[in-house]
Amino acid sequence: MTRFLICVLGPTAIGKTALSIKLAQHFTTEIISADSRQFFKELSIGTAAPSPGELASAKHHFIHHKSINDNYNVGAFERDAISLLNEKFNKNPLMIMVGGSGLYIDAVIKGLDDFPDIDPNIRVELNQKLEKQGLESLQKQLEILDKTIFDQISIDNPHRIIRALEICIGTGKPYSSFLKTSNTKRDFDIIKIGLTADREEIYNRINQRVDDMVAAGLVEEATSLFTFKHLNALNTVGYKEIFAYLEGEYSLDFAISEIKKNSRRFAKRQMTWFKKDESIQWFHYKTSTEDIIEYIENKMTK
Repeated sequence: MTRFLICVLGPTAIGKTALSIKLAQHFTTEIISADSRQFFKELSIGTAAPSPGELASAKHHFIHHKSINDNYNVGAFERDAISLLNEKFNKNPLMIMVGGSGLYIDAVIKGLDDFPDIDPNIRVELNQKLEKQGLESLQKQLEILDKTIFDQISIDNPHRIIRALEICIGTGKPYSSFLKTSNTKRDFDIIKIGLTADREEIYNRINQRVDDMVAAGLVEEATSLFTFKHLNALNTVGYKEIFAYLEGEYSLDFAISEIKKNSRRFAKRQMTWFKKDESIQWFHYKTSTEDIIEYIENKMTK
């Protein structure tokens, strides 16, 4: 029997969670979350994690299964997700994966890229540069050394920036030159569904989501996590701006406006990543679930 992984993709705040739950209910199956910000149990409001009601509507995996103190990366996620899929496919020929973290989605679909070992002193030097000169200096350096990867990764994440830079510096070649040209062969078929809208509509949805997060207690959640702000899991949009407010660097209104701006930038990078994948079938986010189900079922029967 052919096994299928249905991937629900798209920018932040577009409605991926709601669609994935409807699909899981229709196909009587379970959901794998590939949103790297929702892995951590301490982060709820600021990551727009599924609500208790949504989690109860369909079985989810990889939601709040780790602590911010855990060292969990894309390699570990690939291993855990493939192991789970192998287990679940023994009982159900269809599973759903949902998320906006392109790197984590690709790890499950395509496998990870192979990179050479790099002198650890390079990372030490880059961390020192980050501390002394700030993230912008590293961003500019990466844009010069590898514009391709600069346009694809989350440039607000120093861990990602430093990882790309250490490959560029240590090998003398662009990080992007080491990306896979052929995918790891998986023993399941993949159907990719993308949700989208025009830019203004996406941005309005993002702005509304941020307002909803603040009303739900984002500032209080970030305040409770302030002592952990040095952890990589918290160096993310929605928390770092509130930390700047708590440190007196921003007013609250400015912090909220920065969350909206940085979330819009993140959505733009997400779409840059996804748009290069011609195998994604795009639907306007208001498309009826029935029409999307019909498309999936037609793909499965071909």
